[in-house]
Amino acid sequence: MNEPTVLQPGLLVVLSAPSGTGKTTLARHLLAEVPNALFSVSVTTRQPRGREQDGVDYHFVDVAAFQERIERGEFVEWAEVYGHFYGSPQSVVDEARARRGMAIFDIDVQGGLAIKRKHPDTVCIFVVPPSLEELERRLRERGTDAEDTIRRRMLAARSEIERGVSSYDYIIVNDNFDRAYGDLHSVVIAERCRQGRVDLSKLRLERSGS
Repeated sequence: MNEPTVLQPGLLVVLSAPSGTGKTTLARHLLAEVPNALFSVSVTTRQPRGREQDGVDYHFVDVAAFQERIERGEFVEWAEVYGHFYGSPQSVVDEARARRGMAIFDIDVQGGLAIKRKHPDTVCIFVVPPSLEELERRLRERGTDAEDTIRRRMLAARSEIERGVSSYDYIIVNDNFDRAYGDLHSVVIAERCRQGRVDLSKLRLERSGS
């Protein structure tokens, strides 16, 4: 029989989805509307793309600096993806715990499951498109990727969806942004009200013996 997960102060929320599903937009809306929320800006060794800004989209570092952060234990999770390293700062977890706030991680399934292994009370939410055909249409509509890139993204999307759907706590279908965001916000509100996450210290309740 599995032991029940012990809930720690603060809420760790992982949002994962294939590219083109609207995950980052959902995460940014959540950050703006939920009080005491922190967004985890990942650290990466790849170069900035397009209009990406250091400290906003990612913290861009070289491989040596990334290695130093690993050795200092500064990542809650890190991995190599397509020849580049990505990591999520442990400091975001620590701050969310200390403030009884919420940390939002916009990362892939591999990273999300790594965080959940370390922090079993992490809430993992996977966002899916209404169909793979719609996802392909959205990627083509961007007009930024070559045909072979789109095909690679679609293959990666199928793999990511299969992993996310089989292992995450919640699945949200983004066929309509307002509805998808409403679902996401509802999950977060419900999870923040879970026994163990609510601060009851001012009630001065007696703790029952186990």
